[in-house]
Amino acid sequence: MSERPYRVAVIGSGPAGFYAAGELVGSADPEVEVDVIERLPTPWGLVRSGVAPDHPKIKSVSRIYERTAAHPRFRFFGNVELGRDVSHDELLARYDAVVYAVGAETDRPLRIPGADLPGVWPATKFVGWYNGHPDHRDHDFDLSVERAVVVGNGNVAVDVARMLCLERDELAATDIADHALEAMAGSSIREVVMVGRRGPVQAAFTTPELRELGELRAADVVVQPEDLLLDPHSRAHLEQGATPTTMRNIELLARYAERPAGDRPRRIVLRFLRSPVEILGDGRVEAVVLERNEIVPGEGVMMARPTGEREEVPAELVFASIGYRGVPLAGVPFDEERGVIPNDGGAVTGREREYVVGWIKRGPSGIIGTNKKDAKETVTRLLADLRSRGEAPRGAPGAETEAFLRSREPRLVTQAHWEAIDRHERGLGEPHGRERVKLTRVEELLEAGGHAREGESSSAAA
Repeated sequence: MSERPYRVAVIGSGPAGFYAAGELVGSADPEVEVDVIERLPTPWGLVRSGVAPDHPKIKSVSRIYERTAAHPRFRFFGNVELGRDVSHDELLARYDAVVYAVGAETDRPLRIPGADLPGVWPATKFVGWYNGHPDHRDHDFDLSVERAVVVGNGNVAVDVARMLCLERDELAATDIADHALEAMAGSSIREVVMVGRRGPVQAAFTTPELRELGELRAADVVVQPEDLLLDPHSRAHLEQGATPTTMRNIELLARYAERPAGDRPRRIVLRFLRSPVEILGDGRVEAVVLERNEIVPGEGVMMARPTGEREEVPAELVFASIGYRGVPLAGVPFDEERGVIPNDGGAVTGREREYVVGWIKRGPSGIIGTNKKDAKETVTRLLADLRSRGEAPRGAPGAETEAFLRSREPRLVTQAHWEAIDRHERGLGEPHGRERVKLTRVEELLEAGGHAREGESSSAAA
């Protein structure tokens, strides 16, 4: 056993970062102290700013992270950004190991003519906007339109379609950001068309999310029976090796297709085997050109091949939900093709004392819980490396590291500051029967935590 614990920095405080931190502070041999470093004043990543506001049960996973944060060998440092406030080399000089848990921070863009027209948005920005993420607070979405097209067949696409169809009182009971609540309550959208390039058998959404669409109070779900006519390859897959999720999805889609036309004020139309090939408009979006696809075998997957058959769908708003993508970190290797940090079981390729977890490790796949097993793999490797090297801890003492970070960012957000922010938001929500009312600007968050405005003196607790 070492005379003092090893010290590890985890960069990023989303699910992957917190699961990694939990595994690290749970180690008895060797003992590890963990500093989670986050560029925002708030932790929890996509649990706070990516999970749909009407999914509070999914957000409740934050209770696990709170237990990790209460561990005596855990510290949280927010409002500190790698590359802006502290460099890669400075971290390695102060910690025995560094774990990158920065997720996939951007989206895969639509690369078709017209994708730069006003009215075309990445779904990631819309999700961040209605969840109150400071980076996306000031986007201006024109919801005074009648039809929106959502490109994608995953759970994020389903979230976007569902959120566009919720009524004001349904939204008001959630932790949706207030600015988004007001804008979405005044929406004129009457139809949301969700477009997937492959067929229903290959769709990536999960059954609970698909089922929720059919339970909406103000929207009917429309599936054309001909869209469920399966090609031979999809039919064979369904009969021979489909997952239970795929089987349930097909059964549910068939029930939607059999439903008589409803009279709810909005509709969600699910279209399969369609790819957007062009967005039309004079100064803004007016229509989306869709090309019909057919399913053909690929390398281990079923591929969508264009047929040349096209149609125009009038629309004034387009959300692209075709995947997330990691971005490079200064001083850290990066695989441009895959959008990840190259690694072997979580150890960064060609580097010592550097590790990676979550989407920036494996790509944007899986659900929140997937990160637990992923983090365990990386931390197991990290701890084994510490033991095998047999070196005494080289990390700087905790107080020294905190003083260094504070010298770079005087308004450093500690766990105590975050807990003050959390109490403040919950206090704002309590009179309205809401879990919380989110603060959506960095300055507001810092003030709620006890920091003075920049340039003013502060009496914030450390």
